[in-house]
Amino acid sequence: MQSLDWFVLIFTLLFIVIYGTIKTTGAKTANAYLKAGNDAKWWTIGLSVMATQASAITFLSTPGQAYNDGLGFVQFYFGLPIAIVIICMIFIPIYHKLKVYTAYEYLESRFDLKTRSLTAVLFLVQRSLSAGITIFAPSIILSTVLGWDLLTLNIIIGSLVIIYTVSGGTKAVNYTQKYQMAVILVGLVIVLFTTLSLLPENINFSDAIKIASVNSKMEVLNFSFDLENRYTVWSGILGGTFLMMSYFGTDQSQVQRYLSGKSLKEMQLGMIFNGVFKIPMQFFILFIGVMVFVFYQFNPSPINFNPQGKEVIFNTVYQNEYIELKESLEDNFKEKTLVVNEFLISESQELKDKINNLSEQEQYLRDRAKILIGKAAELKKQKIESNDKDYVFIHFILENLPKGLIGLLLAVIISAAMSSTSSELNALATTTTVDILKRNFDHVDDKNIVYYTKLMTLFWGLCAITIACFAYLADNLIQLVNIIGSIFYGNVLGIFLIAFFLNKIKSNAVFSGAIITQAIIIIAWFYDWMPFLWLNVFGCTLVILISYLINTIIKKN
Repeated sequence: MQSLDWFVLIFTLLFIVIYGTIKTTGAKTANAYLKAGNDAKWWTIGLSVMATQASAITFLSTPGQAYNDGLGFVQFYFGLPIAIVIICMIFIPIYHKLKVYTAYEYLESRFDLKTRSLTAVLFLVQRSLSAGITIFAPSIILSTVLGWDLLTLNIIIGSLVIIYTVSGGTKAVNYTQKYQMAVILVGLVIVLFTTLSLLPENINFSDAIKIASVNSKMEVLNFSFDLENRYTVWSGILGGTFLMMSYFGTDQSQVQRYLSGKSLKEMQLGMIFNGVFKIPMQFFILFIGVMVFVFYQFNPSPINFNPQGKEVIFNTVYQNEYIELKESLEDNFKEKTLVVNEFLISESQELKDKINNLSEQEQYLRDRAKILIGKAAELKKQKIESNDKDYVFIHFILENLPKGLIGLLLAVIISAAMSSTSSELNALATTTTVDILKRNFDHVDDKNIVYYTKLMTLFWGLCAITIACFAYLADNLIQLVNIIGSIFYGNVLGIFLIAFFLNKIKSNAVFSGAIITQAIIIIAWFYDWMPFLWLNVFGCTLVILISYLINTIIKKN
């Protein structure tokens, strides 16, 4: 990184933190601190909701996902518009009418304190893990690629978030997220046009699409009924609807964003804004990943994008085989570049088949390299991620983008981590104070609720940093976050649906059903009974059925 990159990075981050802190300090009442005084406009709500969901993982992991698998991941979001409509029609009017601070307050009025507390605890467990990962994700990748100290990065990102979130509460989160989202969107547009400009002069946009298509990167829709396929139209519409309904309707990190709205209409418009623009935004990010793939059809790429892979393999018995794989990949690249250029002239089926064969050979070489890296790491007793999807985009940024733009893109990644983490800490603190402390300890009341919420924000911020320091990189970051959510979301959504629509089912049945369901879901995930998206449908259905059964038994007895 050059001096200009450092200047852009540091200036962008400090401006957001300092300006956001100055503009939002002084909230002394619960309404001002927890709900931003209920003066947020719909565009602020919409941008804040998008920024909360668009963590650093989105910008690190999604392009890598597209580089490997194409645009099919966008099907994951197909259920979002359906979920948004349901939330605007049912969830938001109820929350607004009851003037709640958290989604879980409603459950006490419908059931009892223990059901409210159980649901709040499920949220706290799930969201605290996610908060740690949203800090850890950019830290582990930036530390690996740039050589920065991982522990220091975790502390820096976590501390910056804690400063303005403790200071201004929900208003600080909403206020800073507008600027963070602006930085993110500008950065993404610039990186797409820069990527296209880096292609050879004879390759235009139409040619880039052809190259992506012949490599099966432009395939969006998969109508397969095979449960082994994680991303299909059906899993996106059904599983995605349940996941998004749970996330936007019952997850306090999202609910708190629209509870700050000036009116019911502003809340609903903010969510509709998110529903309209979220899928295009995800498609845009995936498309950047596809264009990065096209770039590497004309430029050499490493056999494994994680730089630690190259380091761990040397001075082991696997070194020579790894070098042979690299040489084979170089030969493959030279041949494939020639074939791709020929294909753009004639577009014959023979050349298509040849490209597909070379792509399969390339994938074999990369998969074999991953196996060797894993074996070498095991031999040296080191923890290393051989699956390099999450390193593709950051490698491309650092190796190919011009000075100044690298700093801006790193600011995008860290801003995204901060925006998502601030929402999570804000929601964790609010839920802990309002749903746990205030309802169970007499000395916590409306007079000192702001003090305790600030204290809890600091506590959960330190917890998130600690989790980040002990976390371990999984298969793919964006999948990991959604897997964690899916383990809990279906159960929580089922509890809310019972509360809304099944008045005959009472509190004891729901409380017992929720505990049993959560145990079954964890077992189902552990033994990999189904793709994670279906856990949302399974959990929601299961808690409703078990609660109904228990309620029937209680009635008979």
